[in-house]
Amino acid sequence: MTLQTCYITSPSAPGFDVESTFQLIYIPRGEAAETSKAVTMVFTDRLAAYLAGVILSHLALTCVFLLATLAAVRWYIRDSYKVDGFSQKHVLITGCDSGFGNLLAKQLDRKGFQVMAACLTEKGAADLAAAASPRLKAFLLDVTDSASIRKAVESVSREVGERGLWGLVNNAGRSTPIGPTEWMKLEDFTKVLDVNLLGVIDVTLQFLPLLKKARGRVVNVASILGRLSLTGGGYCLSKWGVEAFSDSLRRDMQHFGINVSIIEPGFFKTNVTRIDLIDANLRRLWSRLPQDVKDSYGATYFDEYVKAQTFSMGLLCSPDISKVTRCMEHALTARFPRTRYAAGWDAKLFWIPLSYLPSFIADFIVNLILPSPKQKM
Repeated sequence: MTLQTCYITSPSAPGFDVESTFQLIYIPRGEAAETSKAVTMVFTDRLAAYLAGVILSHLALTCVFLLATLAAVRWYIRDSYKVDGFSQKHVLITGCDSGFGNLLAKQLDRKGFQVMAACLTEKGAADLAAAASPRLKAFLLDVTDSASIRKAVESVSREVGERGLWGLVNNAGRSTPIGPTEWMKLEDFTKVLDVNLLGVIDVTLQFLPLLKKARGRVVNVASILGRLSLTGGGYCLSKWGVEAFSDSLRRDMQHFGINVSIIEPGFFKTNVTRIDLIDANLRRLWSRLPQDVKDSYGATYFDEYVKAQTFSMGLLCSPDISKVTRCMEHALTARFPRTRYAAGWDAKLFWIPLSYLPSFIADFIVNLILPSPKQKM
């Protein structure tokens, strides 16, 4: 019996290895035609199966892409729905002397809201009232004083009546003193916590009955430093507390129709980031340190630390604070407000992603910004 050698060839295709699929075949001469047909059928079946797999995989990817696109479009449309009747809605904002609170008060006033702007100083209240419409009511409020808050509740209650309070924006805050933790005393922490955290809690608790009447909104201003602590002192600690308080409040109050939103600004040019105030407080902290502590940091550490703060604030701080107030406004006017709003590209693209990385990576990156003590290990 004579044997004939038969080779099978085909155009190559990605993922389709002909050589591994078909081997060298020895065919008896009399059976060549039948065997050739069989081999052709096997080849055709394998090629068809491969092509079907390619088509199905591409179809699956297309379906995933379409579903993601539809979900994004649905989210965008849902996010754009607004409540109505702005002129009948009362909103209380704390910390309106300057910065975010001041701009938000003017912004909401222009949209027709009944704005009640709480200021710490008489000058702040007078300047804001002069820059807004007669609808806006500016008054004094110290968020660290429960008696002052009770007085504000009585005044606001008379103003809103049975409608209740639609919005409470806890914006009042302070940053200093900040610096290395070893430079702090207990009162340095309490000064900041009293305003940024305990003040937020006290104001919210006292105004909750009015908010429940309106099924309103609570908007708490935290910070990206409520996710990632960059410096010692009470500021980062207080903002982490605001995040936790807001999460608890949201879960408790959703049963009563109250929405709670957290604003997480990046770095913006406000009184909180004024480098002259930060510098003055750092000098005060440094001057009271024992000499042995100063020696452990080194003679040049203080100047290097101040330079690092000045450089980072100058590089990161955005002058466009409307990026933050637009988030606040959305939380008050959207039919479906978000739970969290990250304001500023530094928050969205750097700080918040950094907060999800392993701690040793975040520590390494943060330590690149700040100087090292002389006597480090």
